[in-house]
Order: sequence, then structure tokens, then C-alpha cells
Amino acid sequence: MEIKKVRFIEPGNLPYRKSIKNLYVYDKYIRTPSMGLLTLATIVKQYVDDTLMYSESISKIKWEDVLDADIIFMGFFTFAANRGYELANYIRQNSKAVIILGGLHPTLNYEEACNYCDYVLLGEGDESVLDIIKAIESEKDISIPGVAYKKDKAIVVTPKRCPPENIDTIPNHSLLYRFHDMVRYNTIWPQVHASRGCPHSCDYCALVRVFGRKVRTRWPESVVEDIKRTINFFDSKHRRLAKMLWITDDNFFADREWALSVLRSIIDAGIKYKFTIQARYEVGYDDEMLEMLKKAGFIEIAMGIEFLEDEAFHAYNKKSRYIDIVGSVKNIQKHGLRVRGLFIVGADNHTIGVGERLASFVIENNICGVLIQSMYFIPGTPVYETHKDKLIHTNWSKCTGNVVHYPENISPYDLQQEIIYASKKIYSLRRLLSAIFKKRGIDRILFLGEFFWQKSVRADLKKELPFLKKSTQESGLY
Repeated sequence: MEIKKVRFIEPGNLPYRKSIKNLYVYDKYIRTPSMGLLTLATIVKQYVDDTLMYSESISKIKWEDVLDADIIFMGFFTFAANRGYELANYIRQNSKAVIILGGLHPTLNYEEACNYCDYVLLGEGDESVLDIIKAIESEKDISIPGVAYKKDKAIVVTPKRCPPENIDTIPNHSLLYRFHDMVRYNTIWPQVHASRGCPHSCDYCALVRVFGRKVRTRWPESVVEDIKRTINFFDSKHRRLAKMLWITDDNFFADREWALSVLRSIIDAGIKYKFTIQARYEVGYDDEMLEMLKKAGFIEIAMGIEFLEDEAFHAYNKKSRYIDIVGSVKNIQKHGLRVRGLFIVGADNHTIGVGERLASFVIENNICGVLIQSMYFIPGTPVYETHKDKLIHTNWSKCTGNVVHYPENISPYDLQQEIIYASKKIYSLRRLLSAIFKKRGIDRILFLGEFFWQKSVRADLKKELPFLKKSTQESGLY
């Protein structure tokens, strides 16, 4: 069997549709597509010329092009799992294509995913994606490492595959249908992923369960070339207001010398652009790194703060202390960099008032923006195993920041209200007016965009309140 046509699909929890909100609200009907899946499409393109990717983050799927493919790959996170299974069922009913699922959720929940496809590709697919195509062509039983599938109603799992060491493939953005047309929207961010893996092991983190604790890095030259191509793709023939590229590594600074070498390479290449990056608090105590970040064009660090209580840090194996977080934020700001805060509520120690504490911390410490999510429970993580009997449901489509469990010391309904309160206080009309009149340039643009994004987030959170109120009352726990 010769494989002549391959299609990749990224399901969307809310599939793309035209809307005026796409101009100013991220993650409603438009969001940044997966660079990981696009990287796999780039690898397959070298073997199967007729290869293309669709993402429901930015466009509708052209089914007349997809259904006659020989193989259809789909990759997704937990929040898009329901949609992914829906699309897989549709393909099964209307196509003879071999369906292969992969990504974070299918990898960690392969027994569920096997019900909707022919094969699940486990872990990272840089090496296994071509192996499985060639195995299908041979028409023999799949025995390559890193695959799960159903055979005679039993789940077969082949030996584990070692994570790839060569991760230098630069994704070909043109392989994603309508991508270049859609990057005119400032709600879609340019992204580059430079390393994988994290030496830490927070109980709620699913990524370390997939990428591992060993940090694997790309060559600095490859990272710089990726940055150049990405900037050119996004900015050619488009006039974007918010020109900022996101380095999406979970822990870019884990390998300090490598991180410094990447920053030096960006500086030496003469790239004049603005960057944002994710980090743990430790980078805030590394003055040399902060100076290099500033020199290379970085304007912001998105810090995984998560909690504001040492008790919560300890409970979920997050190696942090509140006092260290505060000191880190102040030193980062001292170097002229903004700090964005990523927060989790719904820890076992959280009570009514957690939203007020969070909002006050953000305002008092001049945190430039926030992402607030209720504790999430992805199958395969330690926190899922310890709390699965406390889940309200396993409707994966609601794992978008909503409360999905029964916390120890606050009801689900009250916790959802705390998130809404914190968002509203941080993104109040008064603070919006202050940003418009006092902030300049990209700072003003970002706060304005986040104001409308948070307003949309709160609207979605409020829709869930009746269900959570009923669940709270029926539980008899509060």
C-alpha cells in the first residue's frame, strides 16, 4: 500500500467561525495553532509530497480535501478531546483513511483514545511519525515503539520510544491551510519552541509527563533561523499592531548556558523584535540573564506563579516560596521587564477570599497581565490520581479554566465566583482607562486586548454557574 496523501487536523474546542470578536478576543473562535503538529506535518512532507494541515483554531476544515486522504493525523490537548473524538467518528463514517491520534491527551489517556482511531502515537512524534507511515505501507502488524491500538477488543501497547534528541525541524508555516491569510489578526501570536523537557515535576503538570524531565535543546542557529522565518511569515504583506513573538518553552532557562547562547545568537543576528517568554521565578534572581533578555529584545516574562501560599506550593510539589516569588518579580521589573502572572486557584487549602488575595497581589505588584485557571486534572498526572474521586465530571471540553472538582474548603460554585471576581477587579473599567491614558505602545495595546479577552472569559465562566450551583447543592459537601 503506497501512502500518497496525508492530512493533519487540529480540533478546536470552539471551531473557527467568522466573528467580529476575532479582531480583539483571543481563544473564542480564533487562537494560535499548534506548532508541534505543524512540525510533524513538515517532517511528513519530506516523505509524502501531498501533505497539508488544517487547524480549527483559524479555519474551517475542507472535508472534500480531507476525506480521500490515506492517513489522517489528529493531535490535541485535553480541552479539545471531545471535539477530536467527534471529528474522528465523522471521518470513520465518511472515509477509508487510517486515523491516527496523538498529542498530550491521547498519549496520557490512550485507552480512551483507542476507541476512536486505528492507532495512537504516544509521546513526541518527530521520529515515530514516519515510522508509522512506513509500517502502514508495509501492511504488517504495527510493532514500532511508541504506539497503542485496539486488537480483538484488547489494548496493545508497543515498547516505549525514547524521546527524540534531534528536535531542530523548523515548521513550514505554509503547510497550514489559510495560515498566512489569518495572521493579519493580532489575536494570533508568532511562536517558536526552542527546547523540551523540564527538570521539575509539579503534580498538575502534564507536559513533563510527555516531554520528560531531561531538557533537550535545539541548536541556537536553528532557533534563530526559526525566529527569522516566523517573523517574516507573520509580518510580510500584513500590518500587525502587536509585533511580539512568544518563545513557548515550558522552562527555557533550565539549561542556563544554552539559554544564554540562544540570547547571544539573537543579539548577534541583529533581530529587532519584541519577545515574551515563560519562566519559573528563579530567573528573576539571575541578573546576567535578565540583562541579556533585555538586550535581545525581550519585554516580558510570563511567570508560572500558580499559588500565593507556601502550603499550596508544598502540597502540589511546586518548588517555590511566596517570598521568593515577590523578590523575583521586583528584580525582573528593576531590569525593565514586565511580569505576567499565571495562576491556579482551587488548591485544597483555598477558601473564600482567594480571588481577592490574587487580585490584590496582581495590582500591588504591578503584574501586567494574568491567566487564572481553576485546578486542572489531566489523566496521567499525579493530581488526577489523587483527586479523580473529587471530579464533578470528565467532560473534557469544560477544562478551559472552569471549576471541575469539589475543593476541600470552598464549593465549586463559590470558587468559580472567585475567579470571576479576580478577573473583574484586575481588568476593571477604571484600570482600562488608566492603561489607555497612561500606558504607551504595546503596553497599551496588550492591556486593551486582555480587557476584552477577560470579559469574554468571564462571560463563559458565568454560563457554568447554574450547573456548578446545582452540583454544589447535590453534593451535600458544603
